[in-house]
Amino acid sequence: QVQLGESGGGWVQPGGSLRLSCAASVSNYAMGWFRQAPGKEREFVAAISGSGGSTRYADSVKGRFTISRDNAKNTVSLQMNSLKPEDTAVYYCKAGQLIAIVTSGTSGYWGQGTQVSDSS
Repeated sequence: QVQLGESGGGWVQPGGSLRLSCAASVSNYAMGWFRQAPGKEREFVAAISGSGGSTRYADSVKGRFTISRDNAKNTVSLQMNSLKPEDTAVYYCKAGQLIAIVTSGTSGYWGQGTQVSDSS
């Protein structure tokens, strides 16, 4: 059973930065992040391959968010800069054996989520 644990959520002002982390119980899985805002469907944010050599981003976060991983620690991070009010959501970590699984809306393994909120 794959277990994922997110951390790093909190309150942030527009224009600010926040870094989310996800610790996985497995190694070398592709990993990524989704988010779900109130009243909206869960949407893809970013993903990274097991080796870290390939990344994917939603258009809405390109240039502002950066996904990275530390395979020695089985962790993935999401650095979020220039945050906007519309980035407010619960952010979920996801893992899968392939990056294509991670970017899909179903399949894979999910964390419990961490809240990112607009403090303005």
